[in-house]
Amino acid sequence: MQLEWPDLTTGRADLFDGAEVEISGWVAPIDVAECHDYFLLLEEPICCLGCLPNNPSTCVEVFAAAAVAAPPGPVRLIGQWRRLIDDPAGWLYQLRDARLVDIASPVPVTRRTILTAGALAALAAWRPPAGGADTIGNTERAAATRQLVTGALTVDIHSHAGRILRTTAPLEPVAAPMREGGMAVLCLAMVADSPATRLMPDRRIRAVREPAPGELYAWSRTAFARLLQLAEEQQLHIVADAAALRTALAQGPSIIVSAEGADFLDRSIERVNEAYTAYHLRHL
Repeated sequence: MQLEWPDLTTGRADLFDGAEVEISGWVAPIDVAECHDYFLLLEEPICCLGCLPNNPSTCVEVFAAAAVAAPPGPVRLIGQWRRLIDDPAGWLYQLRDARLVDIASPVPVTRRTILTAGALAALAAWRPPAGGADTIGNTERAAATRQLVTGALTVDIHSHAGRILRTTAPLEPVAAPMREGGMAVLCLAMVADSPATRLMPDRRIRAVREPAPGELYAWSRTAFARLLQLAEEQQLHIVADAAALRTALAQGPSIIVSAEGADFLDRSIERVNEAYTAYHLRHL
């Protein structure tokens, strides 16, 4: 039985509880491993778990029969469909014992899909062909992609590149991949609610407590500092005004300091100006 995403919205998917079904969507891993036996399947792609859709009918928990790599495009999976009732995490559906059927399934393309996946597809096409297979086709695609982005002011509007969210992990390269992929600017986003959330044993990210007054503001100072540390170490130019954005392509890899969510304000709107002055925050 082939399920479509509207079936989840209308409740038709409830009728197939316990049946074997197929469904297409985008893989959203919750960890940094190369392969995953637990992940989320989404109707449309997202840049990070912080951007999960609020509507649970556009997201399915997947327990795979064997670990799979997250491809850059949509997939089609087959597995046992389960309807959830009063799930603590708020999910409505699971796909259990899931197997990969196809990595090139057609999924309706929306404006959000284009905005989210377009730059990623372009970067993927820049990679050198592996093993010599289909070399001509890969070369042609790479050339077309280079022509598309050459001279363009390309901007990734939401990124956590460089492992900036992991305060105890070494920072990873950002500037070099940007040059290689033709990405001019990243909106590099810190996250302030990390102290109050956890990756649980069942591999779900949940809020575990109410943060203490001022706690997330204090955490944000560390998070902003790590973001700026990455920029300094990798000589990423910081875009703080419109003039800097216009010259970013000539300057080299650049970032716009961003915040995912306003938790760090802790009900003090004055901290918007404070973050702008101290950290060049321009994207909230």
